[in-house]
Amino acid sequence: MSREQQVLDRIERARRRRPVVREERITLAHGAGGKATQTLVEAIFLEAFRNPVLAALEDGATLDLGTARAAFTTDSFVVSPLFFPGGDIGDLAVNGTVNDLAMCGARPRYLSAGFILEEGFPVEDLRRVTASMAAAAERAGVWIVAGDTKVVQRGRADGCYITTTGVGLVERPVALSASGARPGDAVLVSGPIGAHGAAIMLARGDFEIEAPIVSDTAPLHEPAAALLDAVPGGVRTLRDATRGGLATVLNEVATASGVGVLLDETAIPVSTEVTGVCELLGLDPLYVACEGRFAAIVDGERADHALAALRAHPLGEQAAIVGRIEPEPAALVLLRTAIGGTRVVDVLVGDPLPRIC
Repeated sequence: MSREQQVLDRIERARRRRPVVREERITLAHGAGGKATQTLVEAIFLEAFRNPVLAALEDGATLDLGTARAAFTTDSFVVSPLFFPGGDIGDLAVNGTVNDLAMCGARPRYLSAGFILEEGFPVEDLRRVTASMAAAAERAGVWIVAGDTKVVQRGRADGCYITTTGVGLVERPVALSASGARPGDAVLVSGPIGAHGAAIMLARGDFEIEAPIVSDTAPLHEPAAALLDAVPGGVRTLRDATRGGLATVLNEVATASGVGVLLDETAIPVSTEVTGVCELLGLDPLYVACEGRFAAIVDGERADHALAALRAHPLGEQAAIVGRIEPEPAALVLLRTAIGGTRVVDVLVGDPLPRIC
């Protein structure tokens, strides 16, 4: 047996083990979207709340409500800092929830918003956040129709946290799922990756680095709808590449579908600025969060048509076909590097950039 096959077999054995939270206390890694988060979700939340809908472990639930199909999702936002180049916690909260609905193939309609505010938080900052939310909701064509507000003592929060819940209508006969990928399918991304995570990292001021990077936060329902209309029945999976980046999303697809994903490093769009920052800080752009990009698994025979549909929308002008689905090695993502080698792209335990959304 080759050394490479031994490594692949070891990874496969590790993934088959029943998830167990071994730590006695929650750490930042548990909220970072990597292996620690997956273990926490499966060992604690899924174990407690198990049902057929939740067991799919999608970003949103698709529900049959009489004659209608609806998508339902919820998300919380604890980004630090609250204001960053290209956006703030307000538009991030709206866009993130709209995007989870869009990845279900739904047309977003209604949101609720819950605010946890720290005593002493500036009222003017709250006005700025809610104005951003209102503008983002108008752009996405949704209404914020319900909400809640709580205030905690000074020092018990970090200014402002927001939780949003969204409802959308599934108007097409689609069944999008991370488990839907098939050998021969193509892997697409809707644009350059990593801008949101890089923008947040620089905005924190922990590094003496200056670069013209702004967050890619944006609502994705329109390019997602354009893709679904362009290749009806040909889109298997849609996932927005948030915490854990593109690498984590594709690992979820590979595991759920029992397939291999082979990426082409030279085809993955990353801006020069994001690449430079990642190189300086020893980060891999594949793991850096996006808030306005999604990955799509599409019928390989219609990949070019799907790509053209994405590129016709302003938010998909730099979309690219970045890889394909293979039958083996099952449940693994491999990257063919620019120098011709191949390496495993596994899920990180945590995230080098906590509180990114």
